[in-house]
Amino acid sequence: MFWVGGVATVQAQETYTQSDFGGVGLMQTPTARMAEEGEFSFVLSRTTPYTNYNVSMQPLPWLEGSFRYTNVSNRLYGPRNLSGSQTYKDKSIDVKARVCEESRWLPSVAFGVRDVGGTGLFSSEYLVASKRAGAFDFSLGLAWGYMGNRGDIGNPLNIISDRFRTRPASGTGATGALSINKFLRGRPGFFGGVEYHSPWDWLVLKAELDGNDYKHQPQNNNQPQRWPVNLGAVFRLNGNVDLTLGYERGNIGTVALNLHSNLARHVGPQKSFDPPPEPVSFTSTPASEVPTGPTQATGQAMGAGLAVPTPPDAAVADGPQADRKAPANVDWAAMAKTLHANAGINVSSIRRRGAELVITGEQERFFYTAEAAGRATRIVDNRVDGSIDWVTVESERNGLATVDTSVHRPRFIELLDHQIDLPTFRRSVEQDPVTARDDELLYAAPLKRFTGGTSIGYQQNVGGPDAFVLYQVYGAAYGTFNFNRHLWLDGVLAVNIANNYDKFRYDAPSNLPRVRTNVRQYLTSSDITMPNFQLTGTRKLGEDLYGMAYAGALESMYAGVGGEVLYRPFGEHWAVGGDINWVKSRGFDQDFSLRRYHVVTGQATGYLDTGFHDVTLAVSVGRYLAGDWGTTIDVSRQFANGTRMGAYATVTNKSGSSGYGEGSFDKGIYVSIPFDALLPSSSRNRATLMWQPLVRDGGARLNKRYTLYTLTNDLDADLFDKNLGKISQ
Repeated sequence: MFWVGGVATVQAQETYTQSDFGGVGLMQTPTARMAEEGEFSFVLSRTTPYTNYNVSMQPLPWLEGSFRYTNVSNRLYGPRNLSGSQTYKDKSIDVKARVCEESRWLPSVAFGVRDVGGTGLFSSEYLVASKRAGAFDFSLGLAWGYMGNRGDIGNPLNIISDRFRTRPASGTGATGALSINKFLRGRPGFFGGVEYHSPWDWLVLKAELDGNDYKHQPQNNNQPQRWPVNLGAVFRLNGNVDLTLGYERGNIGTVALNLHSNLARHVGPQKSFDPPPEPVSFTSTPASEVPTGPTQATGQAMGAGLAVPTPPDAAVADGPQADRKAPANVDWAAMAKTLHANAGINVSSIRRRGAELVITGEQERFFYTAEAAGRATRIVDNRVDGSIDWVTVESERNGLATVDTSVHRPRFIELLDHQIDLPTFRRSVEQDPVTARDDELLYAAPLKRFTGGTSIGYQQNVGGPDAFVLYQVYGAAYGTFNFNRHLWLDGVLAVNIANNYDKFRYDAPSNLPRVRTNVRQYLTSSDITMPNFQLTGTRKLGEDLYGMAYAGALESMYAGVGGEVLYRPFGEHWAVGGDINWVKSRGFDQDFSLRRYHVVTGQATGYLDTGFHDVTLAVSVGRYLAGDWGTTIDVSRQFANGTRMGAYATVTNKSGSSGYGEGSFDKGIYVSIPFDALLPSSSRNRATLMWQPLVRDGGARLNKRYTLYTLTNDLDADLFDKNLGKISQ
């Protein structure tokens, strides 16, 4: 019973806390434990003279990634004539992977790397094991580099090569490189400790043996250490906030605040600003048998293909409902307005194919396609008689028709009436490719020529030599003029409201063309800017083949012309595409002026949904803005609620060379959160947070406003299927 209880606690994963450096651990050291997948943490910790700002993510059950921003309070960023009294700042990325899970007799084991993509000041590699015994969780590890600076033993890897005997000093080599020349080199030190989960859920106690003796600190910043044992107490203030108080090195008090949430399980606030779905009458045509698809064609039915044909019977009335009319008598223009107001569908046409009603348009409000399909089916059911069995929403996005989502109307009403459950109803929903078929046009919406609006925006840069945070709050006016449904002109005008850009004076050095490191001039030259102004056209070039062309001010720093094609087969988990662009540097005022630098840039990209924990792999090969050639690898995991966690790296023919400069190669981690999970109103937009150790000119890509892979995201049948329950909301 003792061990059973211990294992159960491990699997619950509810009480593992973060270390001062971010990531699950004790105080200064990590453990082999992992947070629950989808966990997102922000940790602010102070251990003199270091203040750490840590962001940690758990994209997979066995993989943890962290980004850390460190303020060194007793060291200057640079010469006073450059950065004044600004203290030194450091950025880095950490990765930890579990090698094996805990069993009854064996511990959990993890291998990790700290400061893998920063300056290397705190670089370290480690192997750690953790084992639970009741309320106690013990850890023991061996670390090379910063975490093992005490150097307790000779390097076991010396038997392989003498190069493992010594380790280059921290901060040497190319800033931002992977520091392979240091990997597992030097004398390692032991670390470990114990975490005690008290009888009170709000209290966790920690004690650890620190593997660092602080006699070899980077920047000649050695710290006194009376004894190598650190103590801490974690107070869990609520389910999302932890406060840690500690006593470290035997001579200083420490404090850390951890704000955390599970983004995979996160449920957004109640949508109090959304219109309620229309109520329905439970008197529709009964469906005694499971139906086939709307055209009895082979599509992606949500069920397992157990359908039995049920021919439509137009003669069957659905009850004496005065507001339900034959299709010939329905006010389709009024229905289109209701579909836009209640289901978020900007209708372009409504057509009939026998017993199927097809609504074509762009769904602009609801993040979950199933929710919009359910609302549309309610609206149709309240207005059309029983001659219509199937309601199909044909999804458009900027003129590109991507997928037909068909709902069997009688079965849907049975679901709302709780006569059938969701697994049974699943066989009555189908997704099919958009194809040309014989139909009857019932309504064609007039083209809305102009749309626009205003908003408030915010942008920031963290960790430069000029200030801890450089920020700007701005107002934006945006507008779109539609020539037709496939060709439009849109733009954004931004006006500064408040910023501290008067402190922004530093330009990072570069030996490549300044394609990104001159960002300061673009941000500080004018209070009124035009970040984007472009003409865009889209077209479906063939079955599963999509195309797009564009010209204008494509982003805040570049203008030009370009095109993109994408082949994304329906029902498959892969896609391939490519873009090519001729661009020229824009004037620093972000107006219509141009500078001299120009380049041809573009990449061929392959996308693969691996089927492993919803992980998507994207590999791009091509030419970047500085004229360098290389490859970008992006790996991300999307959870059922649409939240995505990922990391990327770009290596080019200039990476690691003196020409590339500081950073060695481009890399970062990111999290993309649907606004729908944050706001009291539904939205299809996202907030993407990106953390990069350094922003340099090598490996820089054009920040296009539109990409075909994003425009065709309604083809993601897995996300639709996982959230099919939203159809009844």
